[in-house]
This record gives sequence, structure tokens and C-alpha cells, in this order.
Amino acid sequence: MGAGKLDGRIAVITGAASGIGRAIAVAFAAEGARVVAADVNAQGLREIEGERILAVPTDVTVEGEVRNMVETALSRFGRIDIFFNNAGLGDYTPIESLGDGQFERVVRVHLFGGLYGLRATMPVMRRQGQGRIVNMLSRGAEMAAPGWAAYGAGKAGLFALTRVAAAECAGTDILVNGMIPGPTRTGMMKGEGLQEPEAVVPSALWLATLPAGGPSGKAFWNMQEYHLFAN
Repeated sequence: MGAGKLDGRIAVITGAASGIGRAIAVAFAAEGARVVAADVNAQGLREIEGERILAVPTDVTVEGEVRNMVETALSRFGRIDIFFNNAGLGDYTPIESLGDGQFERVVRVHLFGGLYGLRATMPVMRRQGQGRIVNMLSRGAEMAAPGWAAYGAGKAGLFALTRVAAAECAGTDILVNGMIPGPTRTGMMKGEGLQEPEAVVPSALWLATLPAGGPSGKAFWNMQEYHLFAN
């Protein structure tokens, strides 16, 4: 077997029990990475756990659990080269129909989950002198359509966090970018004309292996920069 693109690297991936996160976790392991797979769905994690994938059940809305996820990765592997913040939750309820806490729950997963991941992994990567962070973004951040308040606000906030984290890591070999997968068949999205989760793997690998001095603070769709809010 030839050398994989991620041989010797340690990747932490949230939302890894299903959909895009699962496809990325399996692909990264196949490319030689040791993967720490995190999700609230412990059963889904068990289905992919193996020699190269360590399952760590994690609720990304609880900062203590996110820190435990990172500490587990460090105690087991000694470093974190890639952090892929993929955990997400779909909800497309009109503003006037939102129940108590419904909006907040979606934003907690996308925005606070992203924040907790950044706070836990950035110091680790600073000590190492290297790291790649990828936040799963969406064109839903700029969607002006009924029902997109919670999801759009969460993704818009995550884009802002991506840019700020990149600015705070400027001058280091820590690159922080966002990835837009495009319309993909997952638990959040069903219907005709959707790509399968495996279709996003090439973009995920590309962002995870950007060379030193590569782009940071950007959003990418199919390995091309996408300018959110440009219109």
C-alpha cells in the first residue's frame, strides 16, 4: 500500500457519526490519519470505530465535553494536526413559529460548538507550531428565505468566527478556513439531485493538507474561494 495523504497526522472530526462527517472520518483514516471521531450519536460512532478511528461521544454544545474530546486526542496521540468542525443541526422553522429554545439550540450547535472547538484546539496547535482548522460553512449563511433564521444565523456566526480565528493565528502555520459542501444528501437534507457525502472528501483533504503560507480566513466550495455575502 502506498503512502496516504495524511500518514502520521492526527485529525479530530465532530459530527462524525453520519453524513458528511462520517464520510470524511472514514476517508481520512483510509489516507493514513489517526482519527478522533466525535458525535452525540454514540451508536453511529461505534459503526465506524476501528484501528484508525477512535470514537469519543461528545456534545459540542457542552464546553467541558469538547475539552474532554481534545484531551482524549492528546493523551492518546500526543498532538492534533487537523480539527474539522463539522457538527451541525438542521432546522428551517419560520421566526414566528419558533418554540422556546428552538433557535438557541441550533445556534448552540453551529456557533457555540465551533467556538468551543476553536478555544480547545488553537492553543494546542500554537504549542505544536502547526495546524489546520476547517469549519463547515454553508451558503445558508446568506440565505434570505423563510425558515432560515436559526440555521443561517448559526452559519453566519461561524463564518465570522472563522475569519477572526484566522486573523488571531496570522503569522503562524495555523490555517483556519471554512468549507461549503454544497447540496449534499444527509440527515438534514433529502430529495432529488443531491450529491452523496463522499463527494466532499476531495475538498476536505485539500483543506486539511494546505501548505504553509496557504490561504486562511476564507470560505471554499469545491476548492474555489466562495465570497459569502458578496451579493
